[in-house]
Amino acid sequence: MRKVLWGAVALAAGFGMANAGVSGAQAADAVTLQLKWVTQAQFGGYYVAKDKGFYEDEGLDVTIKPGGPDIAPPQVIAGGGADVVVDWMPSALASREKGVPLVNIAQPFKKSGMMLTCLKESGVKTPDDFKGKTLGVWFYGNEYPFLSWMAHLKIPTDGGPDGVKVLKQGFNVDPLLQKQAACISTMTYNEYWQVIDAGISEDDLVVFKYEDQGVATLEDGLYVLEKNLDDPAFVDKMARFVKASMKGWEYAREHPDEAADIVLENDATGAQTEKHQRRMMREINKLTEGSDGALDEADYKRTVETLLSGGSDPVITKEPEGAWSQVVTDKAL
Repeated sequence: MRKVLWGAVALAAGFGMANAGVSGAQAADAVTLQLKWVTQAQFGGYYVAKDKGFYEDEGLDVTIKPGGPDIAPPQVIAGGGADVVVDWMPSALASREKGVPLVNIAQPFKKSGMMLTCLKESGVKTPDDFKGKTLGVWFYGNEYPFLSWMAHLKIPTDGGPDGVKVLKQGFNVDPLLQKQAACISTMTYNEYWQVIDAGISEDDLVVFKYEDQGVATLEDGLYVLEKNLDDPAFVDKMARFVKASMKGWEYAREHPDEAADIVLENDATGAQTEKHQRRMMREINKLTEGSDGALDEADYKRTVETLLSGGSDPVITKEPEGAWSQVVTDKAL
């Protein structure tokens, strides 16, 4: 009889432990992150944080949603499809002015990777040589830094001998390879290397980094809807998310090849290659280096000033209010 009773006690204890495990799993706070673009090393820190259990350690169950050419993060979060999104500040501030109340809660990227890559044979040596040329430009929110730069240079973007003709560039490098444009938009970590891999020598190219031109704007920040920051539970959840994410970025800098491999494991399309992702991870690490996740107010002000200097067609028409907050990073860091 004693054996039966002890067996019943043990069985009950087993059920109790199992149920505790289930309730523990349910207790994890769900977070949905919407990326700005497809699965690639640009977002390595988040995939690493998930793979290494950094989110789980913080009591989070994180879903990472890849982006794409037809996915606009501000629209996704406004429609309730994400808790937090990765976006560039020009796009986020423009969206805020148009009625989507996005707030920057963290800034993992310290530097901009955006640049114009030009064929040397086109005769472009300095920004003054842009006049009369066709330049490839990404849209869907990515055009804002370019338009601000041209306004800064006082170069019209409607064509003509003293202006530039803007070619609405797809998310590829074909306009440069086919010589439809003298210059195209590229990122230091992605499209530039696609040009190189296509067989064009670095010696045959001229690049203009937005950072070097003094018109760099902040990229790949984390944004949430303003109203959610009034909820202490949400702020706490985001603080844990940012803390784990920055741990992921730190790990990616220390183990770039492993981080790239983790990204590849999460690429459901199978379109990415090991060579490209490992190279991209190293370039991305140059952009996140020096950031602890907190937004630098000087970087924010530079971005705003650049966006306001658009002449008759500025990206934003007035100084934003409440567009960034350190309430999350203060708690996280």
